[in-house]
Amino acid sequence: MHAPSSSPHAPARTLRLLLGDQLNAQHSWWKDVDEDVLTVMVECRQETDYAQHHVQKVLSFFLAMRHFAQERQREGHRVVYVSIVHPDAQRPMLEVVHHHLKACGAQAFAYQSPDEWRLDELIRTQTADWAVEVTEVDTEHFLTQRGDLAQHFEGKKQYLMESFYRMMRKRHDVLLDAGGQPEGGKWNYDANNRKKLPKGHVPPAPKLWEKDVTALRDELDAAGVKTVGRTSWTAFGWPVSRSEGLELLSLFVEELLPRFGDFQDALTEDSWTVYHSRLSFVMNVKLLHPREVIGAVEQKWREDPGHASVEQVEGFIRQILGWREYMRGVYWAHMPSYASMNFFGHERKLPGWYWTGKTGMRCLQHAIGQTLDHAYAHHIQRLMLTGNFALLAGIDPAEVDAWYLGVYIDAIEWVEMPNARGMSQFADGGIVGTKPYVSSANYIHKMGPHCGACRYDRKGKTEPDACPFNSLYWHFHATNRSLLERNPRIGMVYRTWDKMTPEKQQALLDRGDHVLDNLETL
Repeated sequence: MHAPSSSPHAPARTLRLLLGDQLNAQHSWWKDVDEDVLTVMVECRQETDYAQHHVQKVLSFFLAMRHFAQERQREGHRVVYVSIVHPDAQRPMLEVVHHHLKACGAQAFAYQSPDEWRLDELIRTQTADWAVEVTEVDTEHFLTQRGDLAQHFEGKKQYLMESFYRMMRKRHDVLLDAGGQPEGGKWNYDANNRKKLPKGHVPPAPKLWEKDVTALRDELDAAGVKTVGRTSWTAFGWPVSRSEGLELLSLFVEELLPRFGDFQDALTEDSWTVYHSRLSFVMNVKLLHPREVIGAVEQKWREDPGHASVEQVEGFIRQILGWREYMRGVYWAHMPSYASMNFFGHERKLPGWYWTGKTGMRCLQHAIGQTLDHAYAHHIQRLMLTGNFALLAGIDPAEVDAWYLGVYIDAIEWVEMPNARGMSQFADGGIVGTKPYVSSANYIHKMGPHCGACRYDRKGKTEPDACPFNSLYWHFHATNRSLLERNPRIGMVYRTWDKMTPEKQQALLDRGDHVLDNLETL
């Protein structure tokens, strides 16, 4: 898809800036066509270069932005679109915007609230001395305001997602019976949603939208944009428009929802999507509203209760209505200090094989390889494989943040950082999670088939071929005992450790030290 043509600088009363993750066609901005309003959209190096992004992430953002701009232009809206090959793409975004503001003689500047603290501060501070009226408006996307979560937990040291989630269910009347109680009698069916895929069971192939993106590839090359990961240039498969997003939503509801909850945690080498919706990208750039996603799932269940059980439905709704809004609330409650939290003081560099997948550990080899191939991995691959290892290995949370932010198509800082730095790395000391999410090889084996084809022995502890997860698990807990032993959810770990002989403890620590000294060659 070629970049939309730019409108001439005819006079305009108001200039608006629209960011690449603000593609909400239902926003009130687009209700009426106004010739006195000019909207500026910019593909700029400032945004491609602040992290090392996956090529599919960059392609998806630019394709979605271009499609959105063309749709608004066809409706009659005035849109100036600065493509990545335009000389202005090398300049800071707000310099470009200010140039267009002066060129059209606008007396007012308007923007939608950015979802990232970085851009929020940038726009607020740099537009303060513009000699025009500046107006910030809501994105009309989320089901909470920025400060709702902090207000909900005011005066409490720890945030509990479950409390927030129940409040959201009641506030938005989601999956409640006539008496205001949870459908099925329980608020949360997470304990029911942890099944391993049956042997021989292969999930359906994912829906793809095959597009030829060679022209955009050439533009990225010409502009000097550096990316990571792999893609098909002639059959690019991610949805990048509202119509494609709605199609994906319908497919999820009709075909994948009946088994989503059961297998949402399952690991497999036969599918890179399992029964997950893949809606996160189209939601995070606002092509779909969370209310319509939740509504489609709940409506299907109410109209056809036999299609999918309440366990499957609740498990999905919890991710959108609970976790998604919760993580956004955590982000805005604690930024900018959240970005530097490092509870354990971890300082190690991320092993280079996180960027290549070239490791002997089969589970990580597969999860990272899949990530490089598709810019996607589901939450257990992120939390209990790549995140689990990084935490056990004492990797600097900033290194982990940068990796997650770059490699995943749906990674925008407001959702990536609290998930990575908080949930995955426990760097916030327990704001998000009640304990560090770490495990030995036993959990990984329980959830999928990786261990069977691995060069390391999942049962080994201190042997040369022992799975690194096993010794690192005990090394991590022993090293951080002073920080963790009072946590009521971890007491069993230390009781088990204390029952070991000193010789066994030392052997585990020695093996852990060896693993840490040789991270790059695992």
